[in-house]
Amino acid sequence: MSGKAAIVGSGVIGSGWAARFLLNGWDVAVFDPDPDAQRKTAEVLDNARRALPALYNKSLPPEGTLSFHTDLGEALSGASWVQESGPEQLAVKHAIHRDLSRLAPADAVIASSTSGFTPSALASEGARVIAAHPFNPVYLLPLVELVGDGPTCARAAEHLRSVGMFPLIVRKEIDAHVADRLLEAVWREALWLVRDGICTTEELDEAIRMGFGLRWAQMGLFETYRIAGGEAGMRHFLAQFGPALKWPWTRLTDVPELDDALVGLISEQSDAQSGHLSIRALERQRDDNLVAILRALRRSNSGAGKVIATHEATFPEPSPATPPVTVRRQIPQTWADYNGHMNEAAYLGAASEASDRFMALIGCDEAYIAQGGSYFTLESHVQYLAELRVGELITITTQLLSGKGKTLHLFHRLNGPDGETAATIETLLVHVDLRTRRSAPPSERVAALIAETAMAHAALPAPAAAGRGIAVRTSSAGAG
Repeated sequence: MSGKAAIVGSGVIGSGWAARFLLNGWDVAVFDPDPDAQRKTAEVLDNARRALPALYNKSLPPEGTLSFHTDLGEALSGASWVQESGPEQLAVKHAIHRDLSRLAPADAVIASSTSGFTPSALASEGARVIAAHPFNPVYLLPLVELVGDGPTCARAAEHLRSVGMFPLIVRKEIDAHVADRLLEAVWREALWLVRDGICTTEELDEAIRMGFGLRWAQMGLFETYRIAGGEAGMRHFLAQFGPALKWPWTRLTDVPELDDALVGLISEQSDAQSGHLSIRALERQRDDNLVAILRALRRSNSGAGKVIATHEATFPEPSPATPPVTVRRQIPQTWADYNGHMNEAAYLGAASEASDRFMALIGCDEAYIAQGGSYFTLESHVQYLAELRVGELITITTQLLSGKGKTLHLFHRLNGPDGETAATIETLLVHVDLRTRRSAPPSERVAALIAETAMAHAALPAPAAAGRGIAVRTSSAGAG
């Protein structure tokens, strides 16, 4: 699914929305009277292009067309999604939505990024609008809280899933929806702890990121506490720790006065904590860490990682008839070494991803592996040709050299951001019966797909580097 999205307001959130839609193949029209709108959006897009593709093993769709407009009607023309991300002031939003309801196509979803206002409040002067509250960075974090008219929210959810997001339809209207009410509770308590000298801003952040923040990323709140209840589960946890909720442990009903003294204290501690880093540097550090966490969650099919895997499953498979693109992604921070470039082990990791993608193209996919068949690597030979750095886009194409019998002989070309070949990885795999853990012929369907692909690839020039590290075998008996 793709279309045109109109982004009204291009601050941090609006630009994040623009990046999310644009990098998923949508055309994006941005309306913002700010003369710096294009620069601000471009900076967010730079971060998004570096981070979002790194979540996936398949290529994202080709980018849509990005345009900037000073005429609101022109920006809204033909849009199927309209996202307002203006100031969090109700009078301002009323003025914006009067124009959006009048000028936007009748079938367009009109959504507000509001973090606090209900759709009833936004629509109190006749606007047609739902709340679609995202989280920063919008291009990486999948959660969007949807509130408002049921059929419109259902339609909005389909659009959001198509760009890799997780729409959570809130059952009843309430100020600040769901997630921000939790965040505000933690924020209030944090302000008291700093004000009363219990901890500094840095110490409080350490308490979150060294402890329960890691648990929440994979299990949320209730599943975390279910485990805390042991084998007896949630009922035992509530019986044991429930009474503590009545103890005076928190000050959640009180709000500390944000007087000059408290504002100064928090600002000074925050500057000492991370003032030596620019906002852009902090954003990149955040994005690199989020990509690593999200990819780890993807491996276990947990939390937001499951959303990424589900989204990627909707991407079209490349044709295996010509050397298919089996990997296209940014180089993450975790692939770099102390020299600041891609580590040699990461080349093999990238080749492994490419082999997995090629296996899926010839029918050896997750379903096939679940039935007991797979390919194991026998040998690999890497040729390093050029330096690659964190954040650069790499593209791997895979050529089938031979695939008779039990073995699969592949040649991967790892191409850098300018299209030059930065490395080649020659790999020999053998088909294995996972029940016996010994070599075995592939299924008839997989063998037929291999033969079909081999016929197409036979017309391709033989790689000059092929055979340098892996000798051509005269037997296809394989291991075992």
